[in-house]
Amino acid sequence: MADLIFYTNPQSRGQTVRWMLEEIGQPYDTQILGYGTSMKAEPYLSINPMGKVPAIQHRGKVVTEVAAICLYLADAFPEAGLAPDPRDRADYYRWVFFTSGPVEAAFTTKSMGWEVPSERQAMAGFGSYDTAIDTLEKGLTGRQFIAGDRFTAADLFVGAMVNFMLTFKLLEPRPVFTDYAARMTDRDAHRRAQEIDERAAQEMSS
Repeated sequence: MADLIFYTNPQSRGQTVRWMLEEIGQPYDTQILGYGTSMKAEPYLSINPMGKVPAIQHRGKVVTEVAAICLYLADAFPEAGLAPDPRDRADYYRWVFFTSGPVEAAFTTKSMGWEVPSERQAMAGFGSYDTAIDTLEKGLTGRQFIAGDRFTAADLFVGAMVNFMLTFKLLEPRPVFTDYAARMTDRDAHRRAQEIDERAAQEMSS
């Protein structure tokens, strides 16, 4: 068994972690879990009591949450070059956590048909959908990459989220978003990850 175990479902946010695993190029074992079945039962609940994927186990330590997994893997395997120098991580941390926090909350509420009343936006961490999305657009405008002058785990995470939102029409296809998503996903590791998950999805449905 590899030191690195990946728990996922091919039709989940685990697709982003699969991409990250393909980027780092290290051996890993995959355990495919079913919604409402093995995902909600032991032994997986001992890995993640939330009963949700993805998760990884690396040398006996468990990491959950997509953003945390991506940043952990970038640090655990520095030879992949997916994390900036520690002195240059301001934008790296800022935009990963902005996207996993305010942006995700904004599109989740929008997809549920909820709208925060204007007089209560101060109570919501993302303020409003428009504020969060406009802020992300400003962060991407005029940049090839979100955090520095090369592709990092921040681009992988933010690019995957933007691509997801565009695919499911949760985000207006503004040129800055469509161009960024296209650039970030135009990578061999992303294509490999997609192929692996597509095969796994077909096997689960057969």
